[in-house]
Amino acid sequence: MLYLLHGLSDDETAWTRFSSLERYVADLDLAVVMPNVHRSYYSNMKHGYRYWDFVSDELLYKTRSLFSVSPRREQNYVAGLSMGGYGALKLALAKPDTFAAAASLSGSCGLTGLQARPAELSLVFGDTAGIRESGGDLRELARALADRPGPKPKLFQSCGIQDTALADNRSFRDFIAPLGFDCVYEEAPGAHDWAYWDAGIQRVLRWLPLG
Repeated sequence: MLYLLHGLSDDETAWTRFSSLERYVADLDLAVVMPNVHRSYYSNMKHGYRYWDFVSDELLYKTRSLFSVSPRREQNYVAGLSMGGYGALKLALAKPDTFAAAASLSGSCGLTGLQARPAELSLVFGDTAGIRESGGDLRELARALADRPGPKPKLFQSCGIQDTALADNRSFRDFIAPLGFDCVYEEAPGAHDWAYWDAGIQRVLRWLPLG
């Protein structure tokens, strides 16, 4: 099972409209679920809906009740682009007993883009301190997970060298490097666009431990 997350300006239809995802997974023994969380950053919004509860709990329960999919950690993965890359890392680091692997394409690893939009930051987290209070700080999640026993998700980070998110991705890579995570990091020519993500999801599918 792959939970595939959309970016800030997209919705649950984006992956099938703008990439060739259906063709890439046609011959794989893999179900793909694409939820819609609007512009929530996969969080319980300060002024809005509780989207973190939805993606981290309700969505998993509903998917497993409707479809014959495995609940086993080893067969559940999460990936996403931009805001969805942040959401994928957040889910895997917060719920390591649920997800065996997470992939972030051009992920908002430092939430720099959101912090540059005060009105949107206010709606989601209230203020920058609210990011930490909400449990949405990726670095704190990674540090806490590194210090606890038990399984840790495999991580995949990819970002284009022309992408405005590159600095945040490099910074997060350098932060988690000494924490003992099994992490693949890659950079390639590309910007924050679907040309990069269409190519990137193919690499993610090859990387996932589907066997």
